[in-house]
Amino acid sequence: MKNFAKLTLFFTLNFTLLFFAAVVFGLLSAWIEFARVIPIEARPGADIIRLTWNAFPAALYFSILLTLSYTARRNMPIPAAIIGVFVLAAAVSLGIPHGINSLEASRGGTLEAAFRPVHALQAGPGLILSRSENAWVLLRESRDIRGPRVVSIPGQPLIYQETPLGPGNTILTLPPLPFYDSTPWFVRNLTIDFSLSAAEMRGRRADSFFSFAIYAAALILLLVSLRFVFGLSRWPLANLFMGILAFRGIAALEALLGAQEVTAALYSFAAGRLAAGHIAPAIFAALAVLFIFYTLLIRMAQAKRSEDE
Repeated sequence: MKNFAKLTLFFTLNFTLLFFAAVVFGLLSAWIEFARVIPIEARPGADIIRLTWNAFPAALYFSILLTLSYTARRNMPIPAAIIGVFVLAAAVSLGIPHGINSLEASRGGTLEAAFRPVHALQAGPGLILSRSENAWVLLRESRDIRGPRVVSIPGQPLIYQETPLGPGNTILTLPPLPFYDSTPWFVRNLTIDFSLSAAEMRGRRADSFFSFAIYAAALILLLVSLRFVFGLSRWPLANLFMGILAFRGIAALEALLGAQEVTAALYSFAAGRLAAGHIAPAIFAALAVLFIFYTLLIRMAQAKRSEDE
């Protein structure tokens, strides 16, 4: 009971800190996206409900990862660690989305804005924007979206656009400011996978509570079944890095199974024996059973070796 209380405290603190950190990071990222657009006009800002949903999978993955590492360092029995972390993760997975939906419902179905409207960015004539090898030179203030501009395309003469209009008199958009393009590729890929996971969970929660519950339970079971990874070596830090790689693979698998083409192919392969919405949870659960069975075999082999010695 004392170990479970410590486990509960550790998981709760980690999830709370990671969840709020992910929300703040999402708010800052949305603010940067707004600041990149030329011109910045008054706009409602980012959808706080969407940002909160996007923060949920990241907090869930990393809190389970750190808690499993904690149980390994504390030499907690593997069955107790798996069951304990599963119960805690399932509790927050049912509670947080319910709270988000309640917040959204209390607003009458409207989505709260993360930022207040901002004033338009005013840059003088001569502002140069670039994308790839192309460049745009604004000849008037940036707030004048119909103002003339000069376009530089490699291998072609300079193009002067007195009125930058496209087909149907649509205004040709300017490229965003480039100060946000240096994000490492693995961070972008991980962010995309978590966004896809959040969209999948949000869609399932909107469809029915049962669909969301079985998906979240199967995903959590798969994550906690990787407890054996954190005991592969005698070095906790090395085990943590291996756990990070394993969890990254699960996030990629979740994004892959969420694709409509993959779901349709697996549904056709299943010949209608499973509903389309149950295919991903079934794969998660099957992999979890295999990992747990593998863990049991390892424990039995270790116990047999100890008896022989």
